[in-house]
Amino acid sequence: MRIAVLMKQVPDTDEVKMDPERGTMIRDGAGGIVDPLDLNALEAAMQIRKDGDTVTILSMGPPQAEESLREGLSLGADRVVLATDRAFAGSDTWATSKVLVAMLEKIGADLILAGEKSTDGETGQVGPEVAALLGIPIETRVTRLERVGDEPAIEVDCTLEEGILTQRVQLPCVATVLSDINVPPLSTLAGKKRAYSQEPEVVTAESLSLDPGEVGLEASPTRVVRIDRPKITRAAEKFLAKHDEELEAGLNRIVEILSDCAL
Repeated sequence: MRIAVLMKQVPDTDEVKMDPERGTMIRDGAGGIVDPLDLNALEAAMQIRKDGDTVTILSMGPPQAEESLREGLSLGADRVVLATDRAFAGSDTWATSKVLVAMLEKIGADLILAGEKSTDGETGQVGPEVAALLGIPIETRVTRLERVGDEPAIEVDCTLEEGILTQRVQLPCVATVLSDINVPPLSTLAGKKRAYSQEPEVVTAESLSLDPGEVGLEASPTRVVRIDRPKITRAAEKFLAKHDEELEAGLNRIVEILSDCAL
């Protein structure tokens, strides 16, 4: 089985900067980590792999993403392929999915795994868009994933508001996972040595036979029309309780405020 894991580098900070004119995230200068749910997807791949299977990590991002993606190699992936090109800058989820699909068509994949959503955009759109572009089934919100004997199929549990939906789906397919599916392991020293003995493969728009007009900001139908930063103001009352009487007065005041809110 050829397993592909879609992986993304996300900012390792809460202080994300945005370009107000382009409506895109400024990634230069921000430390990067692998999106946590993508590590769950990779561990799911490692748990079902058998002898002869291959696990390939695919990602689109700036050149510095190579460093973060090495974590995937340290955790057992066979190879990492990074699509990086100035033509990809400003891509929304649709344009990103086009690049990932071009990579998938180039390397071939029976099962495509990814995190349910990323911590920076939180759209949850890339997995479904990749499946739509490839014309294959998708399972989302997966919390259990197993092979079905020697059949070209998987069985999954999907967590829904109404309960757990168990389904069997034929390959090829896409599955996006939640954190409940597993606990990703930490990298070992041997794994880190292996990761730094292998260079991630780099592909560009040209090597993927993509027209620059098909990707990047200009080919992205999503537009951020305005960026607002929330202003948090709190009109608070402060009680310093050094004695039981002060503590009781403070508790009484809390009860009074909550009672007013309930009216």
